Formats: sequence, structure tokens, C-alpha cells
Amino acid sequence: MLPYTHRDASWLSFNYRVLQEAKDPAVPLLERLKFLAIYSSNLDEFFRIRVAGIRKLKKVGKKTRARLDFDPADLLKNIHLIVNRQQEEFSEIFEKQIVPELRKHHVHILRRLDLNDEQRAFVEDYFLSNLLPFVMPVLLVKRRINPFLANAHLYLAVHLRPKKKPLSDSEYALVKIPSDQLPRFVPLPTKGDRHDVILLDDIVRHSVSRLFPGYDIQDTYSIKLTRDAELHIEDEYSGDLIQKIKSSLQKRQVGPASRFVYDREMPQHLLSYLQDTFDLRKNDMLPEGRYHNNFDFFRFPDFGLKHLKNKPLAPLPHPVLTDAPDFFKAISDADQLVHVPYQSFEPVVQFFEKAATDPAVTHIKVIQYRVAKSSRILEALMEAVQRGKQVSAFVEIKARFDEATNLEWGERLEKAGVRVHYSLPGLKVHSKLALVRRIENGHPRLYAYLGTGNFHEETAKVYSDFGLLTADTRLTNEVSNVLAHLESMPPAQPFKHLLVGKFNLREGLYKLIDQEVAAAQKGEKAEMILKLNSLEDKEIIAKLYHASSAGVKIKLIVRGICCLVPGLPGLSENIEVVSIVDRFLEHARVFIFHHGGEERIYLSSADWMERNLSFRIETIFPVYDPELQKDIRALIDIQLNDNVKARIIDAQNRNDYRRTGSDIPVRTQLETYFFLKRKLEESRQEEFDQKEA
Repeated sequence: MLPYTHRDASWLSFNYRVLQEAKDPAVPLLERLKFLAIYSSNLDEFFRIRVAGIRKLKKVGKKTRARLDFDPADLLKNIHLIVNRQQEEFSEIFEKQIVPELRKHHVHILRRLDLNDEQRAFVEDYFLSNLLPFVMPVLLVKRRINPFLANAHLYLAVHLRPKKKPLSDSEYALVKIPSDQLPRFVPLPTKGDRHDVILLDDIVRHSVSRLFPGYDIQDTYSIKLTRDAELHIEDEYSGDLIQKIKSSLQKRQVGPASRFVYDREMPQHLLSYLQDTFDLRKNDMLPEGRYHNNFDFFRFPDFGLKHLKNKPLAPLPHPVLTDAPDFFKAISDADQLVHVPYQSFEPVVQFFEKAATDPAVTHIKVIQYRVAKSSRILEALMEAVQRGKQVSAFVEIKARFDEATNLEWGERLEKAGVRVHYSLPGLKVHSKLALVRRIENGHPRLYAYLGTGNFHEETAKVYSDFGLLTADTRLTNEVSNVLAHLESMPPAQPFKHLLVGKFNLREGLYKLIDQEVAAAQKGEKAEMILKLNSLEDKEIIAKLYHASSAGVKIKLIVRGICCLVPGLPGLSENIEVVSIVDRFLEHARVFIFHHGGEERIYLSSADWMERNLSFRIETIFPVYDPELQKDIRALIDIQLNDNVKARIIDAQNRNDYRRTGSDIPVRTQLETYFFLKRKLEESRQEEFDQKEA
């Protein structure tokens, strides 16, 4: 059996890399808090999806379990061991590194016993004025129906005794912390350049005695329950899919426990009581520090301390499309590439907004996977309908955690007159495509957008993605075929330029890999450079091992899951893997094949996971424009030479930083920004020189 790092171990390894960014002193202090938030958010999703799924595997029959290449019980045990170690390190980073450093900058996170008289009065007034309607105190009583713990909500577990019977048995209660209604971090009154802040949790702690008159409060400890969020719809092939989604969304909030986290200082008697009261299994329970829902660190106040944050990199205007006199002519003249967040997402938005108002445009089609809650793109589609254009949208309502948003947008689009097509049962559509039909000189002309990321104005500020705008008929005609297929029409012709999931994607990748293998076997140069979010599919990993054994040089940039084991003699010694985690999320997929010296460069929505390659409509698209090919190659070379943020993925899973010995630091995301800025300045200088001439 070929070496293979289990997907969940690889995912936890990636989250460990995120956690390590929170302790890097080179990262500005408030940005380190954001990495703690990212780590916490990732971990919540991991338990709600992956761990919940593994638990279900424990319940299947012996014959089914025998077909697995792992024991679910052993895997869960190992996951808990790893997560517990990471949680201890999380607490160490926060309490022993970040909090003391914040104090050096006059930012103090106070607990209730740290408050001065003025601050105590403020906290008590804040509790009465803001929290009292939301806290919902409840005494817990055995053998009675106790409150339902809402998914991912914060609670205080309270240990108390009646004042009239101080020697009586302990009693217990719950108090909801309304962080879903109010800011988690509350600035306190201070003087001078000092900045004090208190967590909402500790405001509730300070005033909890008000909620239980007649009781002495012994102590309070925070808890949170995460519930199973898997929708169980991936393999549904019949019935009303939309109704199934809506029904599953309702069940999501009442699903079985996936993870119960508690303050590790909680005494055993209280922990045992909660376990019995809420019918929790031992494996459901995981200790954390004093605070949970640490993804709230995204909203930690900065107090105007800009030197504790990343220096802003204002999105650059696109050298051609920004302020182009004729937007569609600029695309017609040459393919245009947008690289967010370094460049503004505005040209992508304008692609839809200009199409909506352009009298020459007759049709607009788009795939909606994830979009912003407030989306100019979808507003443009509705305006286009009002102006008499034919508009259709394929809405993927199985986009995990965005199902509700997509359903809402789908209904709004339908009411506005957009022709809406919904998810295909048993198949997820993950392609990022759009098409505009325009009448030019009496003939129809197609313009297409093909992207590696979503039509999402907010994530475009932090996700690093490519988007190609083109009028090249080799691409536009095939984009039209993909969209027609999603409207229940078979493709008019086979795909020759695009690699499309469920048609020719996996086979097309195999062919490209096999061509490099054939070259290597002839003694010719053979090379692949692959940038991905995740590499998990066993069949394609086997192909990469075979290619390496044949002598193909393979360089991988894998941000997240990497189940391939590099550097093994005789098998993967020709494979190098690095992972880059920095201020922006590396999200673009780029595939470069040497191809006998005539490099083939592809961009894609697809990671190399079994679900992407076999069970989704994904699109891999070639970049044909020679200038754009040069730019992409230069940007990938920057990533391959990163000696600041790149970490080595190796057989030992050590995640060490890659150090090249060069005196010149190469940090991918900064170098990318300044590369594109230089290109912009050169373009402007060239335009100026032409005007002067």
C-alpha cells in the first residue's frame, strides 16, 4: 500500500501551522490574535463536520467497517490527543505571550477582580442596561427537563449554595452569555494612554449573583456545545432537494453533540453533573482555557494602535480594466487577469454591472456558489432583468454553511425574474463561471469569466484568487456548454480546452501527468508545479508517486491538507512540498506542466480531493495569453522562493519553516503585491510615453 497521511491528521497539521503564526513575533500583535481566531474557527468546523462523520462510522456494521482503512475509534482517540495538545499550546500562546505583550502596549484584558471602582460601576450598569434581557438564568434539576444547549452558544456553568443552608449539597445553574447579541469585547473607562477591555463573559460573572438571589455563588466556569452540522445530503439522488436542504438546516441547530468544551479548571463534581444532565459521552468532552468561541478575536478592538496591525496593502487598480473607456473592448482585445486581493475585485463586479446596463448585452449567466450577504453582483443580475435582459443563475444550495444565504438569494432572484436553477441531486457544482452574450456589429459575441474563487465581494478582500476575463471563443464556447449542462441540456460538443468535472477532468489531468512521465522516461526534462489548497485523492497521489519514480521533478505548494508523503527514496524523492500561511488565505489553484518546453498553465476551482475530482462539477481552464502566462509563472516562482512564510511538508510532519540561506527575505504575499504594483507603474509609464509621442 502506498504511503498516505490520513486526511484528518493532515488537516490538524495544517491547523497547527495556523496556530504557529499566532506565536511568530514577526507577525504584528493584533494580527496574531486573528490567527488564534482562524485556528478556533477551523477547529469548530472540523468537529462539526469531520469528527461528527467519524462518530457515525463507529455505528456502522462490521462488514462496512472492514472496508475502511482505519479504525474510527482509534482515529477519534488520536484526534482528541492532538487537539488537547494544541489547545494547551493555544492557552500558552494567549496567556503567556499575547496578553503580556498587549500589556506592554498599554492594552489590558481585565477580569472582574481587576476592576477599579469606576470600572465596577460601569460593568454593573452595562449588565443592567444591556445584558439583563438576554442572559436567561436557569437552575438545573436532576430528573427534570433541562434547558437545550444551543449550538456554539456560550454559557456559564454556575456552582452555588442556598444562603439559608450553606452546608447543603451543591446546586448548579446555567447562564447564557449573549455574545450573539452584543460585542464580546467591551472597552472600559480608562485614563491617559491606557486601554482596558473586559470580555462579556466576565461582565456576566461579575453580576451573576444578581440572577440568583438567595444563593451564594461558589464559582463559575464557561462551557460551549458544538453540534453535528453535516447535512447528510451529498448522496441524495431523488426528491425535492430544496426542501431537504431547508429541513436539514432546521435540524442543524438540534443535531447531536459533536464537541463539548469546558474550562479545564472546572472541578470534577460540576463536570460530572453536566455530563449526566446533558447526556454527554466522555469523548464528546474537551478541555479548553477560560474562554471559548475564540473566533471572536477577529473583532478584538484595536484602540487605534495601527502599529500593532499589518500595514495596509490597498488593492491596486487593474492596469487595463480600471477606467477602461470601453470595458468589453478591453477584454476583446486581450484576455485580462485579475489577482485579488492584491488587485481590486472591482473589475469582476463591473463585468456584471456594465453587462446589466449595456444595451448590446442580451444574456447573462452565472454560477452562484458563495456570495456576500450584500452582493452588488446579484443586485446587477436583478437590474439586468428589469432592463429586459435574459438572466439565469445556477444556485448551489449545498455550499456548506452558506445554504441558508444561497436559498435566500435564490428566492430573491426568482422574485426579480431571474431564471434560477438549483443544485443537482448527488452532485455539487463548484465551478466559478459566468457568461455574457453581447451583440456586436449584428453578430453575437460571448464574454466569459473563469475563476479560482467565488463571486464574493467580502472574501475577495482576504482570499488570494485569480479570475480570467476573456472573449476567446475556445473558452467562451465551452463555458457556454458547462452552463447549458447545468440547465439540463447535454453539452453540444466534447470539451477540448476546459477540463470539466464529470466529463474529462480526471482523465485530462492523468493525460497531462502521463505526458511528463513519458518525457522523463525518454531522458527529457519533465516537471510539474502544482499549487493547491488540498491534495487528498489516493488515485492522483499514486500518479504523482509514479511520476516521481520515473524522474519527473514535482514541486507542490499545498496550503491545507496534503496526504502525499514527499521525500521517500525510490518513491517520492523528486517531490517537494511547501505550505504558505500568511495574512491572506492562499486559495488559487495553479497547475504548470513543462510539456516539452512549451509550458501549459492552468487555473482551476478544483482541489485534488476525491470529492472535487469525482463528485463535483469543477472547471480547470488553460491560460493561453503569453503575457498572462509569464505573469503567472513569475508569481509562482515567488512562492517557490519564499523563505519567510513557507513551511516544509515532510514525512516527519514537522512543519519547519523553509530557510534558503539567502540574505534577501522573500515573503510571497508582500513580493506579489509589489510585483503587481511594478507592473501597474510600468503600464502607466508606457501609456504616458505613448501619449507624449
